[in-house]
Amino acid sequence: MTYSGAVRVGGPADVHELTDLMISKVAVGPMDNNCYLLRCRATGEQLLIDAAAEAGTLLRLIGDDSITTVVTTHRHADHWGALAEVVAATGARTCAGREDVEGIPVPTDTAVDDGDTLRVGRVELTARHLVGHTPGSIALVYDDPHGHPHLFTGDCLFPGGVGNTHQDPGAFTSLLDGVEEKLFGPLPDETWVYPGHGKDTTLGAERPHLAEWRARGW
Repeated sequence: MTYSGAVRVGGPADVHELTDLMISKVAVGPMDNNCYLLRCRATGEQLLIDAAAEAGTLLRLIGDDSITTVVTTHRHADHWGALAEVVAATGARTCAGREDVEGIPVPTDTAVDDGDTLRVGRVELTARHLVGHTPGSIALVYDDPHGHPHLFTGDCLFPGGVGNTHQDPGAFTSLLDGVEEKLFGPLPDETWVYPGHGKDTTLGAERPHLAEWRARGW
């Protein structure tokens, strides 16, 4: 099956099958949030990125193997709406960027800093702290040893631009600077981007537009 990354609320998950990792993408809730279930193919261990909404949908996606970890990319309510229910049902530990912990009403077990490593089975993800959309937003990088990197950006990077900075020029500049330095700088064009809403993209598709984004200011 070919992965497209195109999902809709109420529809099935789309599954990206990598050598060591399976990535299941599903859309939930009134704001069409994307949630990503990562499964280590060697151990069966699972990690969920953003328990955004529709706990029932997410728990069916998780299935009988449960999850060990839920990572919240940032503190906006549309990204943690089902977190309490999912944690109660699975016993998973919670992770979020250190500067956003106080804005998430479900207790955070592990506060994440830039460069920290999160694990799902034998697979490692590297956290990148990005300031602007929120103070503590994090993106997660999986540097696939069998191919190109995979990047989960929350609301910090989408097809066509960075996330909403609420008409704050300082926040916009901070976010774009961070995205350029920590994502576009070290990662190749082939890097696959999984955003918090909408369709996937690649860094190569977005890189030519960085100057345009900076000039327009959003």
